Amino acid sequence: MTATTSVSSTRWPRAFRYVYAASLTESVGFQVGYLAIPVLAVVALAATPGQVGLLAVLGTAAFLLIGLPAGVWVDRTPRRTVLVAAGGTRAVLYASVPLAWWADALTLGQLYAVVLLVGVATVFGDVAAQSVLPELIGRERLVAANSLLMTTNAVVQIGGRGLGGLLVQALGAPFALALNAVTHLLAALALSRIRPVTAPVGKRPAGGFGRELGEGVRHVLGGGVLRPLAVSLAGINLTVNLMTTMLPVVFLRELRLDAGALGLFLGVGGVGALLGAVTARPLAARIGAGRALWLPGLLVAPAGALVALVDHGPWLWLAGFGWLALAWRTGIGNVIGVSLRQRVTPDRLLGRMNATFRFLLTGAIAVGAGLAGLLGQYAGPRAPLWVGAAGAALTWLPLYLTRKRLPHGTD
Repeated sequence: MTATTSVSSTRWPRAFRYVYAASLTESVGFQVGYLAIPVLAVVALAATPGQVGLLAVLGTAAFLLIGLPAGVWVDRTPRRTVLVAAGGTRAVLYASVPLAWWADALTLGQLYAVVLLVGVATVFGDVAAQSVLPELIGRERLVAANSLLMTTNAVVQIGGRGLGGLLVQALGAPFALALNAVTHLLAALALSRIRPVTAPVGKRPAGGFGRELGEGVRHVLGGGVLRPLAVSLAGINLTVNLMTTMLPVVFLRELRLDAGALGLFLGVGGVGALLGAVTARPLAARIGAGRALWLPGLLVAPAGALVALVDHGPWLWLAGFGWLALAWRTGIGNVIGVSLRQRVTPDRLLGRMNATFRFLLTGAIAVGAGLAGLLGQYAGPRAPLWVGAAGAALTWLPLYLTRKRLPHGTD
């Protein structure tokens, strides 16, 4: 479907409204599942800390295992079909957990399989969702659309885990997961209302699947604006996850604060992401999208050091401010970065481009977590915070050094 809506239109096309409704319901479901799955593993299946950690690893493993080839498949398939199939698959997988629990047949192995397969469906769903947007609304409205989607997601992130906790406490984890299945089913039904979007038309490179995959990777890493954007965003993910992974150890063991304090501190990041998503569009309009990609990173460069200095009293508040600032920068970068890469990529390459970005950014998260564990084990829990802070202070440089290539008023 080709977008016909002009920039001046104040009303979103019906197709986008369905995408927005699906994104909202899926976000709520993911936040509920974020708590319900590990709670169910610990309470009902007596999972060890290592087994709970494996559940978390399996949740992101699919992005590394099939992230790149998923882009080729998405580019070969009508994207509405991919979106509906991903939502329906997640609904069935989540529904299998309470059904097995009610039948007294639930095992940890089933939870492992569900989490891994949900991750596979999410790979395809996320890549297709980011790839279909330019076709539905046109590239001229991408910043506004992404700002709306990410603002809503940040709001859900702030309140969704609290809601998930209440649902798990009031209904039990199996019932909460049943509701989670319903949210994904509703999302799939909403997406099925979109008029069919045909697979992108374009000449495929000779050589089949491998050549198509390579074409997508070269489009991102071969030069232009996407390579510095990918390097910068991967650096943000790596450095922030260095700090995120070790903050629980610092809070609970070193500072002897409770889990509530840790939750509030991490929740400040959701507030920062919300502020970033809200301010991204007006900031880009005022100073240009190019400057809005690198300048916030320069402005908040010292913020990571405040997080590394977290302690009791005023230092806790200063660290919270630093965490808020880092999340604000990330929220801006998400909105403008996603919009930029959608704008400069031909329709036939959108799936492979988005898959390449997801592979790189998720891989950076995994590397950050592993590096945090090594540094924390051998150099102390503060070491990952300081290394992350130092790295975060430099993540704007790849974009600044290539600022001439960036669009809209870069200097």
